[in-house]
Amino acid sequence: MIAATTHKGARVEDRPGAEAPNIELLESYTRLLELVRTGGAETRPELSQRTGLGRTAITQRTTTLLEAGLLEEGRLNPSTGGRQARTLRFRKDGGRILTAELGATGFIAGITDLMGTVLATRYGDCDIALGPDPVLAEVEAKLDELIADVGAAPSEVWGVGLGLPGPVEFATARPSEPPIMPGWNNYAVRDRLAVRYDAPVWVDNEVNLLCLGELRTPGIPIGDGDMLYVKIGTGIGAGISNNGRLHRGAQGCAGDIGHAAVSDDSSVVCRCGKTGCLEALAGGAALARDGEELARAGRSPALAAVFAERGTVTGEDVTAAAAAGDHQAVQLLVQAGRRIGAMLATMVNFYNPSIILIGGKVAGAGDLFLATIRETIYRRSLPLSTRELRIERARLGEEGGLVGAAFMVLDELFSVRHFGQWLPSGSPAGMSWMHSPNGRAAAT
Repeated sequence: MIAATTHKGARVEDRPGAEAPNIELLESYTRLLELVRTGGAETRPELSQRTGLGRTAITQRTTTLLEAGLLEEGRLNPSTGGRQARTLRFRKDGGRILTAELGATGFIAGITDLMGTVLATRYGDCDIALGPDPVLAEVEAKLDELIADVGAAPSEVWGVGLGLPGPVEFATARPSEPPIMPGWNNYAVRDRLAVRYDAPVWVDNEVNLLCLGELRTPGIPIGDGDMLYVKIGTGIGAGISNNGRLHRGAQGCAGDIGHAAVSDDSSVVCRCGKTGCLEALAGGAALARDGEELARAGRSPALAAVFAERGTVTGEDVTAAAAAGDHQAVQLLVQAGRRIGAMLATMVNFYNPSIILIGGKVAGAGDLFLATIRETIYRRSLPLSTRELRIERARLGEEGGLVGAAFMVLDELFSVRHFGQWLPSGSPAGMSWMHSPNGRAAAT
């Protein structure tokens, strides 16, 4: 056996003459670290029991992880008749993850520890249609403020995770013809952020990250992990998980249900340029459009008052009017709920998830809206596919995308593919090239 030495003195073993890292060895390191990180084991004997590795192998590997600064020694457990076993803890404060979730009209940025816990957040208003340069400049400004807020040094930034409101080719981190994001197609988002923060960067669709955040948050029962996360805001999108893992699709646009045709009406043109899209008929922008028509016609006193005061009506105004009992606003929400429910019934019949979580601003419209979606799904789906189906509101709220973005980065950093690249250094900070398919060569 040969070994590489980390900058902190840890040794990473490999087989002599191998051109690539010892995958089996790396898998054992990532498995041990994952068990400690998730609370699956906290002592060396427990690690041995869970992995089947012998005492010597466990000692060697935990020593490497301790010397790399990824683990630390904890308390001594009470004796059960033999030697007391000292606990191991994952050093969640060993680095920081920068995160941001962008929507059509604004964004939320955050900074987390290495367990995905959000430490601080900042909000920003911006129109995604302005293009990548002004929007990302605003996001970067908020991320810089967050670094200062928590007193982090640049070397503590282990990675950056970003969610965009459109299709993203995950392998390249580039938006792919996003319908509501003019100027973003094929933009090198990763390259820009990697240069600025000198750290690896991953980018995904925002709804995928909301889905991932729900999947990975302790204490939230998801069942077998076959889940749909549906965000109903200005637009509509779905995140899909299979057995606890995201399904992104071949080009990263799985779940883009907002642009599925649900009507032959050609009078309403969607932002994507097509007609009959679910988003154009039931999303937040559609509610605002239809609510303004009601206000102009004087058919909704509540919305007419809003329009008279501000000269415009938003989707939030419609949901507020419905909550206050305005009949016409209620009817708009019921109609939108039926359209969305019909689309989700098709997905239930096709995919048979165990749970559907509904999130987004419009999803907070009240019990009637959610009840309409539920009723439509149960009425239009096969009985077997809904026998144990749960349809609930999302639990994490507006920080869910930040949690998901952090776990996207952490999943990649601690994957066998990437872990061996940065373990000898003890940190992925400064390795902005790491996410590239060709490694260092791609950075030159």
